[in-house]
Amino acid sequence: MKEPVAPYVTPRTGELRLPVQVVVAVAGVSYADPAHDALARDVDGVLWELCAGTTTGRPDYAELHPGRQRETMENLRCAGCNEPAARDGRGMLWLLPLLDTVTTSWEGVRTAIPPVCEACAEKSPRLCPELRGGHVQLRVREAEPVGVRGMLHPRPGEPGVPEPGAVVGYDSPDLSFVVARHAVRELRRTTVVSFTAVAPTQGLRRYVPALRAVAR
Repeated sequence: MKEPVAPYVTPRTGELRLPVQVVVAVAGVSYADPAHDALARDVDGVLWELCAGTTTGRPDYAELHPGRQRETMENLRCAGCNEPAARDGRGMLWLLPLLDTVTTSWEGVRTAIPPVCEACAEKSPRLCPELRGGHVQLRVREAEPVGVRGMLHPRPGEPGVPEPGAVVGYDSPDLSFVVARHAVRELRRTTVVSFTAVAPTQGLRRYVPALRAVAR
């Protein structure tokens, strides 16, 4: 059976998180294996989640593959095909899913979803369940890297358990205690190109982006 088509950043069931041991010390988190730790750190010293396996099996559209998300976000390449993202006079093209809460403003949105090319912006809503419930197409003039999303560990001696899905800024003292999963950018000087939302069932409903790497 032919495998389903999925965006470049979508993980497959054949790809798994490596079961590496995390050590929490006063200076921050590290991997117990020095080789794993060196491999997993970026140029800023942030520790990243490690994955292994093959790009086979069922796509998990509710997630973003850590390595490929980081690659496309850092290089501003298309989330769907890993080609250069579309640009015009209004800026770079972004396609974001929606949630039925809060606001219609898209200025200053923080997202872990990479930009897209024109072709993938057209076909992605038909392929991705995350977009079929509603989405917005934006042109963005500025997309500043502002932090990471990942597993935030409490400091030694502090109460609590690790917090999955925490968004930690590059200027935060918590940065040394997070195992990053996704890169986060803040979208500025945005222009709404198109807006597609599911029909409201009662009353007026307003929408905000389902920033999976920030909200889930």
